[in-house]
Amino acid sequence: MTLGGAGGNALRTGGILLVFAILGTALLALTHARTEPIITRSQQAEKLALIEQVLPQTLYDNDLLASQQSVPPDDLLGTRQPSDLWVAQRAGRFSGVVLEAVAPDGYAGDIALLIGIDADGAVTGVRVTAHRETPGLGDYIDRAKSPWIDQFVGRSLAHPEPRHWKVAKDGGTFDARAGATITPRAVVKAVRNALEYFARHRAALAAPPAAPKEDPA
Repeated sequence: MTLGGAGGNALRTGGILLVFAILGTALLALTHARTEPIITRSQQAEKLALIEQVLPQTLYDNDLLASQQSVPPDDLLGTRQPSDLWVAQRAGRFSGVVLEAVAPDGYAGDIALLIGIDADGAVTGVRVTAHRETPGLGDYIDRAKSPWIDQFVGRSLAHPEPRHWKVAKDGGTFDARAGATITPRAVVKAVRNALEYFARHRAALAAPPAAPKEDPA
């Protein structure tokens, strides 16, 4: 085979590979375009289902997903990155909020939480959305494993009184399993801090959304 022949083969091979690469890219783009709306709807449905676990549907009649706001990192929320919150309204009046929060001092690190709070500052529900606690020992904070997390429902900054916002082992109100108190301590502290965050920002959260500015043109 001459050098010229080898060069021609290389060019043909390269051309064929280029065609396959273009076709592959086009196929991926088409698949992405067709599946993205489905994936987005599925993710929104999952998020709404989780939100509904911490905020009863009887408390709101607005589109909660459309009420989503991003808030900057905040020590009371335990967040180091912007997090989300959802504002609930019923008959046009502020009725509660769902906050993303983090308990940063779990036994194995961050414990991500979703916390519902009604307009009066009482917890309507708490769910652990992510954690790395020890399976079988510290993972009972997960509602799928235990109803432990339900003991926060109805609690507020004043109920129990501040000195009792601790696990029972530390003289507080909240139960904890023997041998795994670091995890519930972190969750109790995070829920209490989220209530404090709500109290500080309640007025802003309850304010009606600003009307969009009209285009002067």
